[in-house]
Amino acid sequence: MPSHRIRPASLVVRGGPVLTFDPADTVVRAMAVRDGRIVALGDVALDHIGPETEVVDLAGRTVLPGINDSHLHATWLGARWPDTLIGGAGFTGGEEKTVRSAVERRAAILRAGDLCASLGITSYTEPGLGPGETGCFSVEVLEEYARLADDGLLRARVTALRLFGLLDGASSLADFRRGLAIPPPAANPLWLTVPGVKIFADGIPPMRSAWTRHCYADGSHGALLVDGDDDPGRAGNLAAMISLAHDAGMTVAVHATGDRSIEAALASLRRGDHLVHGDLVTTDQLARMASAGVGLTTQPAIAVAMRGMLTDALGAEVGARAWPLAEMLASGVPLTLSSDAPVVTPDWRVHIAAAARMLEVSDVDAELMSRLLRCYTVAAAEQDGGADWKGSLTVGRVADFCVLAANPLEVGFADLPDVGVELTVSGGRVVYSGEQLPAVDLEAHSGEMAGVGGGEEQD
Repeated sequence: MPSHRIRPASLVVRGGPVLTFDPADTVVRAMAVRDGRIVALGDVALDHIGPETEVVDLAGRTVLPGINDSHLHATWLGARWPDTLIGGAGFTGGEEKTVRSAVERRAAILRAGDLCASLGITSYTEPGLGPGETGCFSVEVLEEYARLADDGLLRARVTALRLFGLLDGASSLADFRRGLAIPPPAANPLWLTVPGVKIFADGIPPMRSAWTRHCYADGSHGALLVDGDDDPGRAGNLAAMISLAHDAGMTVAVHATGDRSIEAALASLRRGDHLVHGDLVTTDQLARMASAGVGLTTQPAIAVAMRGMLTDALGAEVGARAWPLAEMLASGVPLTLSSDAPVVTPDWRVHIAAAARMLEVSDVDAELMSRLLRCYTVAAAEQDGGADWKGSLTVGRVADFCVLAANPLEVGFADLPDVGVELTVSGGRVVYSGEQLPAVDLEAHSGEMAGVGGGEEQD
């Protein structure tokens, strides 16, 4: 019987492995939650069961820390779903949809939250909201997030990055300076934080818009999207933007796919900043990023889908060297995996399976599976600046977790997309159970792992 000194937990899970992802990779068989936080792990958690405690018997199912997608355009996803730019039929795109009113903005955010909950996603980064854009990327979306956070209606914790230019487009130093002077909306910091800014350095190689030392078929090399009279002028303005953001106490995320754009950004980025995509990142650049503590977020399913197009644009040798995932993992760079949804599905299982395909692994490999899962949990929390309170399941951290039908460490990578998400808990609150929402149609998105062709922008 529990001691009378122990306050009963609101929720206890027991009877299956709980993968804590703490530094020692501890696995326990029970976990207790109270007031939205983890209060006990292991057998002692059972002492927290009281008359009003909700008890979940895992029956061998596995608990995993909540998935943290470090690059997901949730409002755009909520407006478009189930259409993605890349699907089973290739780059189909579907009908583009946007949001035009407060009602539509709120509906899109909440719809994305429902979808994320059904996938075990308890945190995500909305990368690029600001005054230069409209619709799904407008400053009004950020304001709506703040209202939802204060109203307690978000199902996932949101890290928002502000954008002072155009998505996939140009930005100017003057607009960037003006944007930084506008404070972000205040909100409940456990559910919405606005720690940084996003800058588009270039486009993507298949569209011949990545800035690279390599030569496209037409003889061009791409260019930076930042304003300026020439390459040195644009690089100087990019450096000035990054410096202004640092002076304002902001972290910086730079969309950079070409090796030259990555080089230009690295000259100014510092610990806590990160690059997004990194398609043509070099071995030397990875080493310097690791040394400087500059992170990288990449999207395996997009890499698999777009490698053929990149090869068409820059040749077989460059195509074979693009997205060097094995080097990324071995480099010591703070690495996160993400979806960039709705470019592709937000389903992390598809992306981890795609990562394993890039590494030419399909069978059970617990060590690699754990490493890739950490890119979606612990590493993503570190990128958010929240590693001391989320990302792993340890006493005192928020109770963000999901229950999987099988232990992912015992599943072959090719079979991971079929492992069901049966329960999602965010802040100790059940936000999804398998009976509430339909499962994601994995078959419709299987082409994301099949090397499909076509062309669209990464964001």
